Amino acid sequence: MDLILWRHAEAEDLDLTQTRDEQDEGDTTDRDRDLSRRLTARGEKQAARMAAWLDRQLPEGVRVWSSPAVRCEQTVLALGRKYRIREELAPDRTEDDLLQLAQWPESRQVALVVGHQPTLGRVIARLLKLSEADCSVKKGAVWWLRQRERAGQLQTVLVTVQTPELL
Repeated sequence: MDLILWRHAEAEDLDLTQTRDEQDEGDTTDRDRDLSRRLTARGEKQAARMAAWLDRQLPEGVRVWSSPAVRCEQTVLALGRKYRIREELAPDRTEDDLLQLAQWPESRQVALVVGHQPTLGRVIARLLKLSEADCSVKKGAVWWLRQRERAGQLQTVLVTVQTPELL
């Protein structure tokens, strides 16, 4: 199975300057404001660059999922393929949620997940058996992992890491 992890491109900073009156009125929560953050102009270019590269690499039948965050949906929209928004990929969810959604490693289909740090980095660290519990994933970057069997042992192989700046 191939698992492709794509961190959303550069997004607006989270505005936490809501006044006490706005908080008391219950307009929006910090989570709602975080989910509504949009890509910056630079982020839109990053997403377009990475999407063009991915489109040339992805096999037919790839399953594409996105976090419900606007910045993730904007990132995946640049790809121009069908995708599904899944709550399991929201910023406050875990690496277990992501791996269960992708059906890692049992599925035979390629899975592309557009999500967030630190979850993506934790998935990478776990699958590659890194000594650190987390791996840094640059905004807009793709990490492509593959599970294979060698000499009766299952292995996770890093196929490639791409950043928008290097494409």
